[in-house]
Amino acid sequence: MQGLVEPRPALADRSAITADVAGTRLTLVELGSDRLRLLLQMIDRSKQSVRLLFYMMDGDAAGEAVRDALARAAARGCSVSLILDGFGSDLPAGFLDPIRDAGGRTCLFHPRFGARYLLRNHQKLVVVDDREAITGGANITVDYVSDRSERRWRDLWLHLEGAAVRPAARYFDALMRWSSGERPRLRALRRILHRHTQRKGALQWQLSGPVRRGHPWTVQVARDLAGAQRLDMISAYFSPPFAMLRRLARLGSNGQVRILTAAKSDNNATIAAARHTYRRLLRHHVRMFEFLPEKLHTKLLIIDDVVHLGSANFDFRSLYLNLEMMLRIEDAGFAAQMRGYFERQLTEAQEITPALHRARASWWRRLKWGLSNFLVTAVDYTVTRRLNFGPER
Repeated sequence: MQGLVEPRPALADRSAITADVAGTRLTLVELGSDRLRLLLQMIDRSKQSVRLLFYMMDGDAAGEAVRDALARAAARGCSVSLILDGFGSDLPAGFLDPIRDAGGRTCLFHPRFGARYLLRNHQKLVVVDDREAITGGANITVDYVSDRSERRWRDLWLHLEGAAVRPAARYFDALMRWSSGERPRLRALRRILHRHTQRKGALQWQLSGPVRRGHPWTVQVARDLAGAQRLDMISAYFSPPFAMLRRLARLGSNGQVRILTAAKSDNNATIAAARHTYRRLLRHHVRMFEFLPEKLHTKLLIIDDVVHLGSANFDFRSLYLNLEMMLRIEDAGFAAQMRGYFERQLTEAQEITPALHRARASWWRRLKWGLSNFLVTAVDYTVTRRLNFGPER
């Protein structure tokens, strides 16, 4: 850990965003260096169990530090379980062997051709000793846990301590059984998603995935938007289907909507896809912003006094295909604090006015935006990332 965790920048002097909701202490983790520090400390102080679920873990210095901490926990008798998405993670052969050699369990999900091929496990979850947890958008690579890397991502984790942790652990265990089965069936996965989505209380774990109808988190967001007066959203990848665009436009016409999305990414197609939606939204008084300093990966919705925070982008894949996890927090005080966070992000963003959007929207760009929106909707990000769309300006 020494030498890998960076010194905390001046931003760390700001008071952390915290709240006590439904018997659970919530603490927002804004800095990449704090994310890595917290994760390694949680694993090293574990006494009974460690569960990790991530879309992406690379074989870089951050991945090695987390792997070695998991191996140490398994060696001292903790039950260690790790689920990674095989499409998202870039691991050399044998990278996870130290965990298995120490007695831990690992599952690298590789989708097969057929109905499951489009499925990605995009969730992020850590549960330690059934008493503290992490959820959010950041993966385990140097670029997600650094405040100095030139390729760093702006993102969030939320640290939980208390009553909301145990339901997340139960969900992880059910998903581990399904993911490591010889012939896991989508029908069984759909039952898991519905069974473990919570629909009552101030804190609710909301899940999404390839269900036929009634996608749990998607349905809840639609309900929250239907009666809302105000929405502030940060979505790194923003290309929602028509029904969601219509809801946003309606709220923009009748209330207040501000959406912050990316101006920089490792996937230019996702920026172009988002810009395809701007014309309709701007016409309905939705205010659009693009984040300038670095690549944006945050997933956050603040709908009146309700906060949704977790792994899901506001696009077709996250709403209907990927396995996603969002925590719904209904608390006016926490929502007010998160609006303060949102306002701070806007100070580093450019507002996309109708005039600016019209100036950008040449026929060639409109064609590229429309094609990108179609491909990002239909094809996995790992595929569109490799296509040469050219930089977006």
